[in-house]
Amino acid sequence: MINLPSSWDLPPVIKNRFGQKSLGQQRAMIAHNHLLLVLHKPPEPNERKREVALFWRQPDGTWKQTAIGNGIEPLIRHLKEYNAAAEKFIEDYHQAQEAEDYFRILEAMSPLRLATKNLHATLQAAREGIPGDRDLIDLRDYAYEIERSLDLLYENTKNALDFRIAKRAEEQTKLSLAAVKAGERLNILAGIFFPLTAISSVFGMNLISGLESNSIETFWLVVLIGIVLGVFVLQWSIKGKKN
Repeated sequence: MINLPSSWDLPPVIKNRFGQKSLGQQRAMIAHNHLLLVLHKPPEPNERKREVALFWRQPDGTWKQTAIGNGIEPLIRHLKEYNAAAEKFIEDYHQAQEAEDYFRILEAMSPLRLATKNLHATLQAAREGIPGDRDLIDLRDYAYEIERSLDLLYENTKNALDFRIAKRAEEQTKLSLAAVKAGERLNILAGIFFPLTAISSVFGMNLISGLESNSIETFWLVVLIGIVLGVFVLQWSIKGKKN
């Protein structure tokens, strides 16, 4: 954890706002024209602890920071790191194809999206506390652009995920309907041919029924009776499904 540099001559009212265990959330602290920005570096997915970066603007407009560099450039570079992280998720979005891909993007980008909102709010508070610094206005606007970009990416990713889920559900419904229709066709075939085959089997047994010496008309009569019974069973089956 980064502590306040001992060489920084900050007003006591600012120093006393820090706890003993951590530097806390992202925020802007202003007292006697001193501005201290407590910022978090862009979080990685599933990263619980936040790495803190401190930026101190003195009353004469000069900057000091815990990051490497001089002047306001380290603060600009800090925002560029957020922008680069957002661009990486945008690239992942354009390469995503399946619902699982979009879900992973939503899950991974949530910490960065929240951190960006807090970053923008912190710079907005700094801009209001030091209204004459135009660099803070530019930085605030830059943070807003990153936040807006992530919000749009979140909405697009969520819509794409919902579309994929709906499309998959529609495909499953079509498959289920196709299976039902196939089952109906089988039932129709069974309803037509089962009585016919049953009667044919009975009359095909090697039993003396007295019909062995009858003419061919008797055979066709049996076939006709089987068809009539099949149609009757079919109508009964269709009526049962409607009810």
